[in-house]
Amino acid sequence: MSEPGTTTPTLDKDPGTAPPAPGEGSGRFWSPRRVPAAVVAVLLLAGAGLLLYDIAAVRAHHPAMHWRRALARQLAERPLDDTWVLTGAAVAATLGLWLIVLALTPGLRALLPMRRPHPDVRAALRRDAAALLLRDRAMDVSGVRSVRVRVRRRKAAVRALSHFRDLDDVRADLLTVLTDAVRGLGLTRTPTLSVEVTRPGRKG
Repeated sequence: MSEPGTTTPTLDKDPGTAPPAPGEGSGRFWSPRRVPAAVVAVLLLAGAGLLLYDIAAVRAHHPAMHWRRALARQLAERPLDDTWVLTGAAVAATLGLWLIVLALTPGLRALLPMRRPHPDVRAALRRDAAALLLRDRAMDVSGVRSVRVRVRRRKAAVRALSHFRDLDDVRADLLTVLTDAVRGLGLTRTPTLSVEVTRPGRKG
């Protein structure tokens, strides 16, 4: 009697698309933006419902609502160069551009995409965590008193204060240590490293 064999569950994949190779970037993470989407949906639904109700009332031989009559009168009487007309157009254009930007940009700028060790794995590293790691590595360098680190998608800026040793030597050691640390983060886009070393009480 043969023992029952064991099977390993696998993910269903589209045979027409090849999976990304290991080490490929995760890509930017998109924010769901539920709050702006919900606000826009509620406003559009309320406005459309109110307008449809008013149109149905007019079709039933009832007078149109006061706000629609007043709006139609204002649009007919006010010239296009009126201050209120220009202000309303500017507000509407600003809101429209804001919605377009939200639709076309991924958001979640605090997350730095990482390389994918496996096709089915996506990972990201928070900027503050990356900055903390680089700061800890920089504090291990001899002569460094304090460090400030700012990590962005394309640049990691490090400002260190040195209380002894030559500044050029400290900067060279920092470049060596932090270059390895930045590469060790495993980010899809390795940020450019900028290191500045000064003495306490002196502005860089």
